[in-house]
Amino acid sequence: MHVTLNLVNISGFRSYRETTVNDFSPRHNVVVGRNGSGKSNFFFGKLVTRGKTTFNTLKSFVMENVWNLITALTAIQFVLSDEFSHLKAEQRQGLIHEGTGDRVTTASVEIVFDNADHRIVAIEANEVRVLRRVSMKKDQYFIDAKLVARSDVVNLMESAGFSRSNPYYIVKQGKINELATSPDSHRLKLLREVAGTRVYDERKDESLKILRETSLYYLISSYVKLVFFEIGWISREFLADAKSEKIETLLAFIEERLKTLEEEKEDLKEYQKWDKMKRLFCFSRSVFELNAFF
Repeated sequence: MHVTLNLVNISGFRSYRETTVNDFSPRHNVVVGRNGSGKSNFFFGKLVTRGKTTFNTLKSFVMENVWNLITALTAIQFVLSDEFSHLKAEQRQGLIHEGTGDRVTTASVEIVFDNADHRIVAIEANEVRVLRRVSMKKDQYFIDAKLVARSDVVNLMESAGFSRSNPYYIVKQGKINELATSPDSHRLKLLREVAGTRVYDERKDESLKILRETSLYYLISSYVKLVFFEIGWISREFLADAKSEKIETLLAFIEERLKTLEEEKEDLKEYQKWDKMKRLFCFSRSVFELNAFF
């Protein structure tokens, strides 16, 4: 089970005034090779065997689609990666399209995810739209046309396995060798991030931090109330009621957070179970196909 792209809508972003990229494979999208090694010729060769059209048309088609893919990947990073977060005004200006015709004042990228398998569990719809729009003065994020904070987008995507600190949904040149030679601890950390488990650990740590802060606040508050009682500013009944109310509030908060974490833990277990079954099925099918071929 994995999140796939349906399309990317780009408006006023870099060299594109208005375009939509939807030529995505549901599995992997790869453009490889050294500079000048003929990456476009690979696509050209596949199209020629199908007798599509003339050489010039094919070359134009291939280069346009390769460039569209590269532009789309950059646009995806613009929405999801830390690399483009906290942009200054001049940096935002550099992302806005400059061309002939009417002046463009905003750049926006909308990513439409296929959520038919509900990998993004927080949203029930079969499609999830995440949009970022920047201008000289504003930097806004939207989820399904609703204005949200960047942290909401980060949390939503991390729960689906998109890591903002290590965005391996786009693997850049040189990363494969780096991963192959990295220590086991680094690869384990990467797997946890890609699987989306790190976000649960962070929320657990956040809950524990809130609990510690709340407990400290309660201790200080109780001490102050006790001092006020000793000097006669408050009654014994008020002190007892305040303690009881604070304890009940704290317990209710802790129970609610534990319930939320437990639900998220069960969701993760369920996903891991079905993901394992899917991988076993894919492996068995591959073995069967290989045996049939040979």
